[in-house]
Amino acid sequence: AKEGQVKSNELFRASGIMALGTIISRITGFVRGILIVAVLGTTLLADTYNVANTMPNILYNLLVGGALTAIFIPQLVRSFDHEDGGDDFASRLITTISLILLVLVSLGMFFAPALVRLYAPEFFTTGFETEQEIAIAFTRYCLPQIFFLGLFTMLGQVANARGSFGPLMWAPIANNIVGIALFGGFLIFSPGIDISSITSNQVALLGWGTTFSVVVQALVLVPVIRKLGISIKPKLGVSGLGKSFNLAGWTLVYVLISQLGYLVTVNVATTAAVRSAQENVATGVGYTPYTFAYFVMLLPYSIVTISIITAILPHISKLALDGKRDEVKAQLIRAIRLVGVITVPSAVAFLLFGPLITESIFIGIPTEDSRYIGYVLSALSFGLVTFSINLILIRGFNAFEDTKTQVISILVINVFSVAMSYFFLYSLKTQWITVGLGVAFSASYLIGLFVTLGLLKKHVGKLAISEFFGQHLRLLIASLLAMVPLFIMTQYISWFTADLTRAARAGELLVVMVVAFFAYILAAKALHIEEISMIRHLGSSISRRSAKTEENE
Repeated sequence: AKEGQVKSNELFRASGIMALGTIISRITGFVRGILIVAVLGTTLLADTYNVANTMPNILYNLLVGGALTAIFIPQLVRSFDHEDGGDDFASRLITTISLILLVLVSLGMFFAPALVRLYAPEFFTTGFETEQEIAIAFTRYCLPQIFFLGLFTMLGQVANARGSFGPLMWAPIANNIVGIALFGGFLIFSPGIDISSITSNQVALLGWGTTFSVVVQALVLVPVIRKLGISIKPKLGVSGLGKSFNLAGWTLVYVLISQLGYLVTVNVATTAAVRSAQENVATGVGYTPYTFAYFVMLLPYSIVTISIITAILPHISKLALDGKRDEVKAQLIRAIRLVGVITVPSAVAFLLFGPLITESIFIGIPTEDSRYIGYVLSALSFGLVTFSINLILIRGFNAFEDTKTQVISILVINVFSVAMSYFFLYSLKTQWITVGLGVAFSASYLIGLFVTLGLLKKHVGKLAISEFFGQHLRLLIASLLAMVPLFIMTQYISWFTADLTRAARAGELLVVMVVAFFAYILAAKALHIEEISMIRHLGSSISRRSAKTEENE
């Protein structure tokens, strides 16, 4: 137990600097998200922007991103043994992918109307011509992000493979700062815009400004690569990339299935938005509430899970190459247990306090709209735990360079999610369809967890849910002991003082967060959960890792 605890602490310290960068990135991203909602609201204008701004990420991940993230780290690690230290492989990789991305951007901008029709067909119904036009314009302005997302990911993966993790987590802060300036300026100089009053120049400014923020994010990594002594030059040809692209083929199938599932989510959500407008439902219930509830739900995942996954992937890739299957299994279990310390209480908090959280942070819109985002967040809540575990397990497949088997897992997840999404579309009232999408997400990843565990057996032996279920159950009990009394208190306050101001609700949320934090730690220690010590070591771990990173770099 002591050996496992020591290794767990080492894993957490290794991800400390990334966690710090991600925390700051998510805080600035939070501010940016709040400003987007304040400027665009949560109804159809916001949906036209969010569908368009999501499109580059969808297409990028669909055709390139998943393969870059999952496949090329092991290949980059292998290339270090080459005479040039891997510079030639990295140069050919970046040049080849960049050319693919440029072609993809050109095709996407030409076929922008077809893309919008694919993801938001309800915008093409009679009476919604304005929404259609604005969505197509936003899409064309945002699609060039694909190239710079690819550049950012490739440079970041090269840095990661050389042991420099921090910059990839810190660069998005620059992206968010540009976004904050953009939407903050709109809030000051063009308040109150809506679908009928926004001008073509304003659409262009928002679209190109959003793309510029991604450009800045990518270019921040250029001096980092130079500082690491990596020589990247344009180099045509695919010599040495054959295995990488062969492995990437199955990863593309994996991402294709995932994005087709997300296509259904966007379709169902925008259908709900259009129905809402037709039925004169005042509350925004479409894609935008789902987007920002999902954004809040992913905060713990982004801060903790991504940091730990990024830290362990090069390590478990090496263990897999050396044939140390038991060590890979042990690292995956440690990662799951560490991540659970944050994701389990976060899930309980989102379930119980979703409306209070979103009502406090999403200002500038009607209270009903911000509270509705909270209902969606509550529905998404327990998907956070299983989604995080599933992503960790998928990295196990990546370490063994098995991109084929994991396709079965994502297929099961998305088949179930799609079926539930359409069931809710036709069975729920319009105002509850988006909440139903949150339920579909959570339920599908719960089922997918069991499938993924079974599939991973071929590489690491039996990896039973009992390896971490007991610890997660104790984390759940600790979270409920800490938060249920607070939930009862907030409900009592709401029943008898329903007219609280936004500031008062924010104060209420602050008190709940502080009390819940300390109560959770005490309850977890009482239940003898060893991994809870990772919270106690957070500050010192980040400081030590930060100092070490600066010294190495």
